[in-house]
Amino acid sequence: MNNESYGWGFLQPVADFISMIIDGLYQVTVAIGFPSYALAIIFISILLKLVLYPLMQKQMKSTMNMQEVQPKLEYVQKKYKNNPEKMNEEVMKLYKEYDINPMAGCLPLLIQMPILIGLFMALRQFNFDPIEHATFFWVPNLGLADPLHILPVLVALTMYAQQKVSMSATGGNEQTAQMMKTMLYMMPAMMLFVCWTMPAGLCLYWAFFSVLSIIQQYFMNKQKKKEMEARAIREAEEKERRIAAKKAKMTADKKSGAKPSKKPESAEKLEEKTLIEKAEEKDEEDDADISCIKD
Repeated sequence: MNNESYGWGFLQPVADFISMIIDGLYQVTVAIGFPSYALAIIFISILLKLVLYPLMQKQMKSTMNMQEVQPKLEYVQKKYKNNPEKMNEEVMKLYKEYDINPMAGCLPLLIQMPILIGLFMALRQFNFDPIEHATFFWVPNLGLADPLHILPVLVALTMYAQQKVSMSATGGNEQTAQMMKTMLYMMPAMMLFVCWTMPAGLCLYWAFFSVLSIIQQYFMNKQKKKEMEARAIREAEEKERRIAAKKAKMTADKKSGAKPSKKPESAEKLEEKTLIEKAEEKDEEDDADISCIKD
């Protein structure tokens, strides 16, 4: 048993609690006739995913909405760059319209970090009894580092896959896409380095948790695609209504004025075409004006 706390001694109660959970879930594996500490750690991944599911769901949705709304945010920032108060007001309107919570991405991470550190400490200190049940295929002891470093590689690969699936949800603008592309390679590389000497049990937990997150992200992407299609239809219908209303108003204003002199048929058609073009041109300006777009 290794009692080193690595400077995280204040999280010892968390480590002790996780040790109790590992032992309890191990007893479950014994009861089902397949005694395995590795299976107990996988059960921990599933339990934590179920507990964090609502928060993770909100985080994923908020992140995807933030990517979708980036072009409109950039327009608002450019349009109101000399009026910070108005800019903040329009940004908050966008956040409300797209159901974006800037802090949504922080809470799941803040909850997971103590658990990860506690699991690291628990695995270092845990008394696997019997030790024969603390193996995982090629890994002789889940409390020690993977001798072949296969699990750290799996952690990096699953993290890469998770971010790749996240990127496919919505493109965002060029700057956001470039930043996500950088993180696509940077984060897995960093995790490979961090997990290289970590207990194999922690790497197993992390890899399996990432697989569950990939599945969750996949279904979130399908839901988001439907939402974006529905939003596009609503905005197209709203655009058509605005064009029709503007054309009707301009025609009514023209008729209510002085009676124009007789014009050739070609000139009347040309004027009607000009009215439509002006309405469409004004509509493009309205599309850029975020405050005019409503569900």
